[in-house]
Amino acid sequence: MLLVSDYKATLFHIKNLTIMNIKTLSSFAVFGFLGGVAAFAAINYFSTNTPQQVVNIEQIPHPHQFAQMVSNPSVIDEQTMEDGFVAASEKTIHAVVHVTTQFTPNYKVDPFMEFFWGGRVEAQPQTASGSGVIISEDGYIVTNNHVIDNADKIEITLNNKQSFEAKVVGTDPSTDLALLKVDAKQLPFIAFGNSDHVKIGQWVLAVGNPFNLTSTVTAGIVSAKARNINILKGDPNRDIFPLEAFIQTDAAVNPGNSGGALVDIKGNLVGINTAIASRTGSYTGYSFAVPSNIVNKVTKDLLEFGVVQRAFMGVVIEDVNQAKANDLKLDNVAGVFVREAVEGGSAYEAGIKNGDVITKIGDVAVNNVPELQEQIAKYRPGDKVLVSYKRNNKEQTAAVMLKDKQGNASLAKNSTAPKQTQALLGAVFKDLSNEEKSKYKTSGGAKITSITSGKLKSAGVEQGFIVKKVNQEEITSAQHLTEVLSKTKGGVLIEGMYPNGTTAYYGFGL
Repeated sequence: MLLVSDYKATLFHIKNLTIMNIKTLSSFAVFGFLGGVAAFAAINYFSTNTPQQVVNIEQIPHPHQFAQMVSNPSVIDEQTMEDGFVAASEKTIHAVVHVTTQFTPNYKVDPFMEFFWGGRVEAQPQTASGSGVIISEDGYIVTNNHVIDNADKIEITLNNKQSFEAKVVGTDPSTDLALLKVDAKQLPFIAFGNSDHVKIGQWVLAVGNPFNLTSTVTAGIVSAKARNINILKGDPNRDIFPLEAFIQTDAAVNPGNSGGALVDIKGNLVGINTAIASRTGSYTGYSFAVPSNIVNKVTKDLLEFGVVQRAFMGVVIEDVNQAKANDLKLDNVAGVFVREAVEGGSAYEAGIKNGDVITKIGDVAVNNVPELQEQIAKYRPGDKVLVSYKRNNKEQTAAVMLKDKQGNASLAKNSTAPKQTQALLGAVFKDLSNEEKSKYKTSGGAKITSITSGKLKSAGVEQGFIVKKVNQEEITSAQHLTEVLSKTKGGVLIEGMYPNGTTAYYGFGL
């Protein structure tokens, strides 16, 4: 179903609801972002020895933070509620920005023919808009990935109408987040709140730019937490593993609010508004936000490493229902059932077994798969986390050393070009894994894991492309590719393939 009015948006059906991305398009643009796929529990494969042990909470490192976390306020009485709304609005409205993007629609062309004979048909640039949240006084801004995805140019407009061109620091499609940077100082910003402390029924405010109406504030309550609405699209070939644990609220959110702030009554950031449930394309009752603890972790990773340091427990998990509880003779339905602790995985090596029921991650209770995934998402490979679980109705604890999906407890390195070359090309490169080399029958190559405005995108290259040759020179790694391109002057012909096996050639000048 396609909704067309003053703006255009693509709607995605989930049961009897329609989930819509909150990205306002110009009257000429019809682009949807979010496609529904079932979220899944992550499995990783690894080998290090982590003995089972019981430890105190104090021994477990705190999750990585972009800024100082603050707790949510306690319950307030009616007499102070209005003042609270006013104060929170005044505190946050100047730190939420209007994000305007310019992009060129994708179109098919034979790059080989174009390189030698030209004849390219130029597509007309189009515009779209959304919101963003300033999270530091020196110009770092967080928004949704789908707001700036495929953008050729990104412009940020402050509440005082001052504008800046923004650069992409990094993106994470798995959580639909992106980190931007503008060249400015002493900007108003919003401090991170602790989304673990958000309570169902507490008041929250949504701040953003719906329908291109700047500086809009709406109020509502938290309706639910850890919602998985199956809206983010996964793609293992591009290292996209959807993580959905949305905060659900009834604060009015509409197209253009995407990437805006969800704040508590003290004006602390508790979420980034991302999607709405709707049959019409506009707000009809519920909206969904990425919890601030996930936002905090992802933005800090992107700032420090350029990539998200994603940790896994190495388990296949499912919710516990009454039938499962009866079958396992559990005394209640609390917790998350471990259908499989993958041999050699973090949980397996810590002593967790098939049939155990995980009840807590750290000091936070988990009662469904999204809640568990939300808590693990706050950690990095190499972090040790205290896991509480039941076996034969007896509570036990284990210190689990988390790893990445390849089984490494070390942090990932972002194989990118030197800064000047990366800015010119507009892409991030990654070495092929041994599994990928075997699958694609190659001994080297470099895969494009993200692409923004630059030479490669202008030439028609898409994310996921595997570069195998540059000017007939075999590429052995991502580092080799960036070294070759940084030294090349004049015409460039790159040869490679996409994960579906399609061979492609692209030409451009440096």
